[in-house]
Amino acid sequence: MALTLVHTRYQLLRTIRIPIALVGSAFFPAASMIFFVVPAAGDDPTGAVYATASMVVFASIISNLFGHGIGVAEDRAQPWDPYTRTLPVGLFPNFAGRIITGLMMMLLSMLPVVVIAAVFTEASVTVWEFLAGLVVLIVASLPFMLMGLAIGYLLSTKAALAVVQIIFFPLAFAGGLLSAPDAAPGFVKAIAPYVPSRGAVELMWAAVGDFEVNPTAVVSLVVWTAAVGAVAVYAYRRDEGRRYR
Repeated sequence: MALTLVHTRYQLLRTIRIPIALVGSAFFPAASMIFFVVPAAGDDPTGAVYATASMVVFASIISNLFGHGIGVAEDRAQPWDPYTRTLPVGLFPNFAGRIITGLMMMLLSMLPVVVIAAVFTEASVTVWEFLAGLVVLIVASLPFMLMGLAIGYLLSTKAALAVVQIIFFPLAFAGGLLSAPDAAPGFVKAIAPYVPSRGAVELMWAAVGDFEVNPTAVVSLVVWTAAVGAVAVYAYRRDEGRRYR
C-alpha cells in the first residue's frame, strides 16, 4: 500500500503540472452539456438528470482513454519509466497508482458537467442518489481505465493517440450516451447492450433515476471489464518482457 501511494503521488504531481490535460478531458462533455443538453432538456427535470448522467459517463470515457492510453504510451518513451520498471516492486503498485490517479482525474473532469447541470438545467437529485451515482461511476469506469492502460502499454504514443481518437466517440454513440434512454436510433438500440458504455450509463441512470437496467448490458459490462483487464495485464507483461529480458 505504501508503494502504491508513492506511485499515486508521483502520477498526480506529473498530471497537475500539465493542467491542460485535465482541461482537454473535461471540454467535450462540458461543451456537449452547453450546446445540446441545456437547450434540449434543460427544462425537463427527468430528461436533464438522465442527460447529465450520460455526459458524466462520456467524461469518464474520455478521461480514462486519453489519460491512460496516451499518458502510459508517453511514459514508456521517457527514460524515467524504464528505470522505475527495473525496481523490485512488482506489477501491483504501478498499476494501482495509475488507476487511483485516473479515478481522481476523472472525478475532476466531470465537475464542469455537474456544475452546468446544477446552474443551467432543472436536474435535481437527492444526496443519496448523488452518492449512489458516484459509487456506480467509479465501478463502471473500470473497463475504460483498463482499456486505456492496454492501449498505452501496447502502442507507441502516436499510435495510441490515433486509436483513442478513433474509438472514444463510437463508444459514446454506440452506447446511446448522445440520446435519451429510449430515443436512440434502431441500430444503436440493437448493438448498445453489447458495448461497455451502455452498461455503464444504464447503471448511472438507475442510480440517479427510475430506470430499469437491461441485464444483458450489465453482463456485457462485466465481460468487457474482465476482457480488457486481461489484455492490460498481458500488455504490461509483454512490454516488460520485450524491454527488460
